Amino acid sequence: MFRKMRRQDRQMPAEEAVELLKRGSYGVLSTVGQDGYPYGVPLSYVFMDNCVYFHCAETGHKLDNIRNNDRVSFCVVGHVEPVPEKLTTKYESVILFGRAVEVEGREKDSALMAIAEKYSGTHLEKAREYIRNSGGRTRVVKVVVEFISGKANR
Repeated sequence: MFRKMRRQDRQMPAEEAVELLKRGSYGVLSTVGQDGYPYGVPLSYVFMDNCVYFHCAETGHKLDNIRNNDRVSFCVVGHVEPVPEKLTTKYESVILFGRAVEVEGREKDSALMAIAEKYSGTHLEKAREYIRNSGGRTRVVKVVVEFISGKANR
C-alpha cells in the first residue's frame, strides 16, 4: 500500500526515524480538503505511544479536512546543512502516514500535558492551570501511525 523509498541507501532505520519524531521541534500535517486541494500546516506536536498528538482550536481548516478524510501525512525535518562544494545537502527527515481522530478525557489531558512538557518544561504548573481553564475549548487530535519512513544524507 505504501511506496518503497527510491533511494534505499538513504533510508533511515526505523528506530532513528522514531527518535527524530520524538525530538523534532515541529512538523507539517498534510490533509486533503473536500474540494480536493491538499493543505499542509506546520504545528507543534508530541510523539507518544506510536501516535502523533497535536492541539488546535475548536474549529478550523485542518479539523474540517480531517472530518472529511481522516487519512493524513505528517513530516518532520531534523538537522539540515548545505554542502555547497558538493552541490548537496546533509539532512534528516521522517514522514508518516496514518489516520487522524479527535481524542477526549484522560487521553486528551495526557496529550496536552505531554505537549506542555515538551515545549514548556519549566512552567508545568502554569500549563496545568491553562489546561484546567481552557482545555474544554481546545481540541486534541491523534494520528495513529500506519507507516513511517525516515531518510537521511549524512
